[in-house]
Amino acid sequence: MLEISAGGVVYRKVDNKLQIQMIKDRFGKMTLAKGKMELGETVEQTAIREIWEETGITSEIRDFLEMIKYQFTHPEKGVIDKEVHYFLAEAISGETVAQIEEIGEVHWLEPLAAWHEQLNAGYDNNDSVLRLGLQKLGVVVDV
Repeated sequence: MLEISAGGVVYRKVDNKLQIQMIKDRFGKMTLAKGKMELGETVEQTAIREIWEETGITSEIRDFLEMIKYQFTHPEKGVIDKEVHYFLAEAISGETVAQIEEIGEVHWLEPLAAWHEQLNAGYDNNDSVLRLGLQKLGVVVDV
């Protein structure tokens, strides 16, 4: 069974300083906003909707980053093949509010602080996603 999700590296500029959005999920891991595609949506529409639902932020897609694939075992459905499409998305409006059902906290971090959180408390398969997003924003990080 194939499950498709989408999300993104969300950024904004405050007082001409770049900030990256990171969320702490229900498992205590730092991650990026993402979620399952709904019937009739494109992956871009899914990313924008999920960012808004999970964080309260309206965003616009600026670029495609990458698609990652992995498998996991669902207790009732068995092995699931997962595709997650990630985009670089600019925050346009909204008040940052965590979606209580799925995530615990939403943070806006300086780019290098976001990279540090990813390396120390994030999911390994998001390393390349965040690195690509930061590179497209002109931020170089150590590999």
